Amino acid sequence: MTTHPPLTANLNGPQVKVSELFRQVMKARTRVYRLFPPTPLEIHPMPEGWKMLLKREDLSRVHSYKWRGAFNFISAREKEAKKRGLVAASAGNHAQGVAAAASHLGIRAHLFMPQSAPKLKVDSVARLGGDMVEIHQEGDNFDDAAEAAERFARNRDHLRVPPYDDLLVMAGQGVVGDEMMTSPERPHVVYAQIGGGGLAAGVAAVLKTYDPSIRVIGVEAEGQASMRAAFDAGGPSTLPAVDIFCDGTAVKTAGLLTYSVLKNLLDDLVTVTAREVSLAMEELWRVARVLSEPSGALGLAAARKDAAALAGRNAGIILSGANIDFRRLGNVARRTGDPLGRQAFYQVEIPERKGAMLAFFKTIRPVGLNISHLLVGQYDSDLAYPVIGFDGQQEDFGYLEELMDFSGYKHQCVTARPDIPFRLAPFQPRLLKLPYAAILNFPERPGALAEFLERIASLANISYFNYVHSGEQVGRALAVFSFENGESRSAFLESLKTHGPEFDDLPSDTTRALGLGGGPQALALRESHG
Repeated sequence: MTTHPPLTANLNGPQVKVSELFRQVMKARTRVYRLFPPTPLEIHPMPEGWKMLLKREDLSRVHSYKWRGAFNFISAREKEAKKRGLVAASAGNHAQGVAAAASHLGIRAHLFMPQSAPKLKVDSVARLGGDMVEIHQEGDNFDDAAEAAERFARNRDHLRVPPYDDLLVMAGQGVVGDEMMTSPERPHVVYAQIGGGGLAAGVAAVLKTYDPSIRVIGVEAEGQASMRAAFDAGGPSTLPAVDIFCDGTAVKTAGLLTYSVLKNLLDDLVTVTAREVSLAMEELWRVARVLSEPSGALGLAAARKDAAALAGRNAGIILSGANIDFRRLGNVARRTGDPLGRQAFYQVEIPERKGAMLAFFKTIRPVGLNISHLLVGQYDSDLAYPVIGFDGQQEDFGYLEELMDFSGYKHQCVTARPDIPFRLAPFQPRLLKLPYAAILNFPERPGALAEFLERIASLANISYFNYVHSGEQVGRALAVFSFENGESRSAFLESLKTHGPEFDDLPSDTTRALGLGGGPQALALRESHG
């Protein structure tokens, strides 16, 4: 297993004894199941010979583990909560847990969420809380919302439900670890995500009490490693800013109590990147057909780093939540990139004339690479510089470069260029003659694009082309063609209607907005598929 720097910390301030935390977890078991039943632990054999014991916290009614700590805290102080009312701050998951508890126990609650909170989570809080909950959206991040909640609680004397830094909250989250230990197959190592540290502290206390040989690895996301900062500083310190890609763990300051537990119990503390998290989300979908939120995949992202050393062992992975806005999936997919180096982008210089693109594709045909992306924009009268994405192996790309060199095509690999993920293709509408614009739907089979280019080579010039293989049964392209005369334009349109591919004309108001009616204008279109 990967060796990491040792954990070091000097503890000052409040402390929680592991024995007391474990005792409170046992008491929490009698409370939390009043709200929801235990979640399953799935066993998935992995390619490297280890087993992923996947704790499915996403299958609770609030689609995360946060209900456990919230309900344990509120039910343990139920009489006080009913008298005073509740206040809580959350980026989303904690608020859902408090809302569910408040509704179940009939207690009024004011929940503060940042304005940046995903709409999915805000709507879920409203649904779970019903008439018992009032939502206040304050500030740009969790810390802003927490400050507003603290002011509200002081002014109204409401009982504040902490998101992580409280013995009862940690104990409720710790029931996750207790459920893992009742499985027929127990873990040898558990990867626990850390935001403020409540889940990791509770789970670590349970696991280490039952079996001290179980390794517990804390996992934080890059740009929000507040617990690592606490260990390095000898106590919780506030990060100047936090990355919010993993919004469920985006906490500037680790808890004092959680720090006091974890500094004694963690075997290691690791950091993972947004790309590693995205790849873990993809793997969870591939292996278990689970759609995780980013913070829910932190554990698997860390286990991936140790995969080779995990052979023959059971690794506990807590899928802590699945409250992800569907619109974020495109961003997640883009972050995965190509971990195996099976995709490369090249910018090629070709003549700006009819048939030039087809001639290039015929030149490289012997390589046998699949074209996944094609970005073309006409902004020069003599030369074009398309960006082409290929799927293949490293040796294929070497052969491709040899062919381009031999055939006299100037080229450069632009795979790592920052603009590539945004699919920018600038062009000059003033250079286009008799333009025609449409969205083309190509069948996703080898050769479909090349066949189309061959059919139109003598009729049209490709002035703009934004194509991507999207994994669907069709590949969509936003295309603009220009023509030497009206006869060529008419023949092209007739060929398109007769032979395909299927297409949709762009409305005239759209073409005018794109500057195709004339006049110098540089246009950069973002990807238009989907």
